[in-house]
Amino acid sequence: MEVVSSNKLITFLDNKRQYESFPRIPDVVKDNLSPKFHLRGYQEEAIQRLIYYLENDKVRQRPTQLLFHMATGSGKTLVMAAAILLLYKRGYRNFVFFVNSSNIIQKTKENFINASSSKFLFSNELNYMSKRIRIREIDNFESSNYGEINIKFTTIQGLHYTLNNPSENSMSFDDFIEKDTVLISDEAHHINADTKKKNELNQGEKKDKEGWEGTVDRIFRSNPLNILLEFTATANLNHSNVEQKYFDKLLYDYPLKQFRKDGYSKDVKVLQADIDNKQRALQACLLSQYRRKVFEKYRQHIKPIILFKSKSIKESKSFIIEFVRLVKNLDVEQVIDIKESTSEPILITMFNYFKRNGIPLENIVQEIKVDFSEEKLIEVNSKSEVEKKQIAINTLEDEDNEYRAVFAVDMLNEGWDVLNLFDIVRLYNSRDKNTKTGEFGKTTISEAQLIGRGARYYPFKIEEEQPMFKRKYDDEPDNELRIGEELYYHSAYNPKYISELNDALREIGIKPNIYKEVNLKLKPDFKETDLYKNGYIFLNERVPNNRIDIFHLPSSIKKTTYKYRLKTGYSKSISIFESDDSGDKKIKRVEYDIISFGSRIIRKALDKLDFFQFNNLKSYLPNLKSKTEFIHSENYLSGVKVEVEGTENQFFNLPPEEKLNITIFVLLNVAEEIKSNDFEYKGTKRFRPYPIKKVFKDKKLTFTKNDEGLGKGIGISELLSSDMRLDLSSRDWYAFDDDYGTSEEKYFVRFIEDNIEALSEKFDVIYLLRNESHFKIYNFDDGRAFEPDYILCLKKKDHSYTTYYQVFIEPKGQHLEDKDRWKENFLKHIKENYEIAELWKNKNYTLWGMPFYRESNKNEFSEQFNNLLEE
Repeated sequence: MEVVSSNKLITFLDNKRQYESFPRIPDVVKDNLSPKFHLRGYQEEAIQRLIYYLENDKVRQRPTQLLFHMATGSGKTLVMAAAILLLYKRGYRNFVFFVNSSNIIQKTKENFINASSSKFLFSNELNYMSKRIRIREIDNFESSNYGEINIKFTTIQGLHYTLNNPSENSMSFDDFIEKDTVLISDEAHHINADTKKKNELNQGEKKDKEGWEGTVDRIFRSNPLNILLEFTATANLNHSNVEQKYFDKLLYDYPLKQFRKDGYSKDVKVLQADIDNKQRALQACLLSQYRRKVFEKYRQHIKPIILFKSKSIKESKSFIIEFVRLVKNLDVEQVIDIKESTSEPILITMFNYFKRNGIPLENIVQEIKVDFSEEKLIEVNSKSEVEKKQIAINTLEDEDNEYRAVFAVDMLNEGWDVLNLFDIVRLYNSRDKNTKTGEFGKTTISEAQLIGRGARYYPFKIEEEQPMFKRKYDDEPDNELRIGEELYYHSAYNPKYISELNDALREIGIKPNIYKEVNLKLKPDFKETDLYKNGYIFLNERVPNNRIDIFHLPSSIKKTTYKYRLKTGYSKSISIFESDDSGDKKIKRVEYDIISFGSRIIRKALDKLDFFQFNNLKSYLPNLKSKTEFIHSENYLSGVKVEVEGTENQFFNLPPEEKLNITIFVLLNVAEEIKSNDFEYKGTKRFRPYPIKKVFKDKKLTFTKNDEGLGKGIGISELLSSDMRLDLSSRDWYAFDDDYGTSEEKYFVRFIEDNIEALSEKFDVIYLLRNESHFKIYNFDDGRAFEPDYILCLKKKDHSYTTYYQVFIEPKGQHLEDKDRWKENFLKHIKENYEIAELWKNKNYTLWGMPFYRESNKNEFSEQFNNLLEE
């Protein structure tokens, strides 16, 4: 992956990420977060980058200031909670959370303090080193307790005023000198006011200026061990002064574009109609009720919310009155009028769904009257209303929260956390683009950002192997559950405004540049073949892992030499990002087998850690017979190594207490490794037959067309290059009418074309089928689902019996090889490990998995392919 960022720190870390693994997140973090909120991959990387930074003296600056620039809706607050636990482990006890808006304070308290809240981010019981810890809200550091997590919640304005106008029992600047403190700044772009104005101030103003940013900077720099963690989705890093400020402080950049691309957002649809606001509101209610019906069909208890957005408070209050009257007087004739007059595809789909599932329109009308009655509407137009109703509007997902519609102007644009918002109705028809400069107006940008906030994905899954927090039906636009992955923005018919809004949505990254839909079809001739009509594809299953076949620690433990540093009292200054290859004669490194410390010390260390209580240990290692076996057996601790670094004098007579500390350190790492290898599922080695005609079907594909040339979404028959273009409609061996895969996948199709003659000499039947989410197979070790891009079906008749070959193939770009290495390892193990569930007379089925196909280096693939030809 080519690193293009000009930011010094982010470039350094991105490059490191390519060549080495960042540290694993310690148990104290994962075990103490709420089980309802699993860290996603990008959130884990944010924390891993923080660990790497804090542990790397060549990079870390003191005091430490870091920026997490993460998309709206990406779960920055969960990253904050994880960071708090991580820093508690590192000895920090005092935290100050500050933000620009008081309503966000209340929301964050619910997340951090209120254990009864549905959005409480921590586990009900927090433990560290076998001791219970609490999270406490404090007013000042004098009331903080050392063994607990102490958090001061404040607005940035309140913090600034308190520190610059000290009073009895309030915080002072001196507190931050005496106490090692972690400052957590949410919506941190608000503290960059002075930075952006820097060039506008004269020397006197610069000297006298004591703004919010100056206050934060002063308390942060008052102690070299203080840490300032900033979180925002809108840092405006393109501003020259802001860019310079974070030149060596931007730790992680996860933009909205990547957030959407990774599948963590709803898809945004703009629905414009030349109708009045009451009809538009009714359409939104119908669509919301339709969505609820679909969810209920699949036993998903999800209550969709509508936001009605007005331009002014007066207009909003007036429309609430109209809406209440509309719902009270609603009759089925009004719904029939919409049904008969609409040409909008989603509304037609909705009415067809009602008819197909036997849902009378009269029932829908009665449900709307109940679900959108006056007591189920909430107005948050003013600042006071937002503060008063903050809990209600941030718990809209809760079952006991019955609100279905929110009426607002612009009070929810920042700090609103709601996942079940599926419809936004714009109740005005204006645009504010600057026609001279072409720049988007503030209103358009604000609306685009609101849509981005509302586009957060509501987590659900229907099948066990589906991802909970990601879109699942991008490749199935006709799936009726797709409506649960879409946010609709209802607007008046205004093509110029809609064009501007779509441009703004693309600019912030919540909408892709170009959508392309393709109808992918199996060739009629293929559907007439015996393979299609009577053939099988063999697939394995995912089953719970009972771990009965585990007789040893994970091999990764034995391959790792853990590194422990004795406290030497020695210090050395190293400039940031400089390599330190000068060496140091004072430092010595000695490698030990843990068993050499003696069983007495090891037992004492085991007794100090709850994880190694025998009953718990046996739940991970079911064949373990005793702690004695765990200590002395080669299958377990014996042979685990640690490299200890210290001065030569320290090794002369290493005291028992130091050996105990080293052993505890190693055991904590061993415990994390055991848990990371404790897989809930595994893939069966037995593969069962499924009729090909039931697995492979015609599909409608939806693509984001980002690249020209060989990119995904362009058919191989459409390519401009004559060397690569291939008319698959005339190739009998390809089952579909075209191939819309990535460039690497198209190279692979060309590879088959170039080798079709050699294949024809060995096999009577040859068909290549592309897997467009038609099937999954499951990794033997951990049950992870995998959709190989292609399956090559071959048939060879030899005298009295016929051999069928089924070959799983995955082309893979070099930049994805490391990330998906487990897939290649799985493919390579299929041939030696598969079992066929059924046997047929005179028929033999053989399954293969091939190494990744990569055009720039296909030697290993070609070698295995030639082995196939020689079978």
